Amino acid sequence: MEGGESQVVLIGTWASGYCTRVKLALELKGIPYKYIEEDLGNKSSLLRQSNPVHGKVPVLLHNGRAIAESLVILEYIDDYWSKIGPKLLPEDPYQRAKVRFWANFHDQKLLPAALPIILSEGKEREKAVEDYHELLKVFDEGTEKDFLARSPFFNGNNLGFLDIVVGSVSCNYQAFNEAVAVIFEPTKHPTFFSWVTALKEHPLMKKILPTHDKMVAKYRQKYPHLMKL
Repeated sequence: MEGGESQVVLIGTWASGYCTRVKLALELKGIPYKYIEEDLGNKSSLLRQSNPVHGKVPVLLHNGRAIAESLVILEYIDDYWSKIGPKLLPEDPYQRAKVRFWANFHDQKLLPAALPIILSEGKEREKAVEDYHELLKVFDEGTEKDFLARSPFFNGNNLGFLDIVVGSVSCNYQAFNEAVAVIFEPTKHPTFFSWVTALKEHPLMKKILPTHDKMVAKYRQKYPHLMKL
């Protein structure tokens, strides 16, 4: 039977946005699953066997077969359980291509741009924040242009593929602002901020996302130098 609890296992870590997005997709589809919290400092044999190429989370185990990389997992979930719950990706091939494009831009351009902010200070950090804002402007304007029907989400009142990708990370922006640096400002990116605000209020986001305090503590634990800035 599709979606049986014994068939679906997610290996992840609670603080990872990449893992959060898989949880969101499974919950949105209503697919029962078992969650295994992984210690990345002491990786389990299950993780190493399931993802021998990268040794990273998340990994979805379905009927004993492993699927790695969060965007790949999201597409797998949408394809395999196509008749269960809302569709994550649009039916139209052009719109699907657009969603994939911006999801890749988000993960390959926008997310990596946050690391220089975390690892720098002073003038270097100011420059890193400016660079991040330029990329966010491209993302904000591009998604607004390509998805005029977003109201407030890509599937109307349901979360879609790009909502999950963005929300799993950006909904924790207040923790990043507090622990690292202010990078989300409503006046600079009003459309993006409005979208993220709507995502934060979605019941599923409230259920799945880590709490603000836990994320602040995690940032400071992972990057001890932040306590000195």
